[in-house]
Amino acid sequence: MFDIAFSELIVIALVALVIIGPERLPRVARTAGHLLGRLQRYVSDVKSDINREIQLEELKKMQQQVEESARSLESSVTQEFNSMETQLNQSLAQADTPAPVPESIEAAAPFEPPPQPETPATAPQLELGFDAQQAESKKTV
Repeated sequence: MFDIAFSELIVIALVALVIIGPERLPRVARTAGHLLGRLQRYVSDVKSDINREIQLEELKKMQQQVEESARSLESSVTQEFNSMETQLNQSLAQADTPAPVPESIEAAAPFEPPPQPETPATAPQLELGFDAQQAESKKTV
């Protein structure tokens, strides 16, 4: 900030020694050091406050961006859901209404299902290798 060389500091110290005097010089130097320390702390506090404000602004911007992206995602999902719902409702409505039958099919003979057999078919029996009559005769004996 200030471009002061060591030789210039020596000249300032000698002038201060002559003007202030040797008795009061240590007290003045101490007071100047305290004031310089306070000034440095004040400057660092101001810098940290400015940095916090900048970070707070950045966080607010990021929060707004996230909220905006969440809203856009929500709206796109809602739109997609609504379009799927309308398509589903349309397909259900089409399934509920019978399809028109062409005239050429109506003129044809009515559909008759194949005839059902009168007696049910017997299930095939598993052959175990012995006669059922022999088994009955053994039970009764």
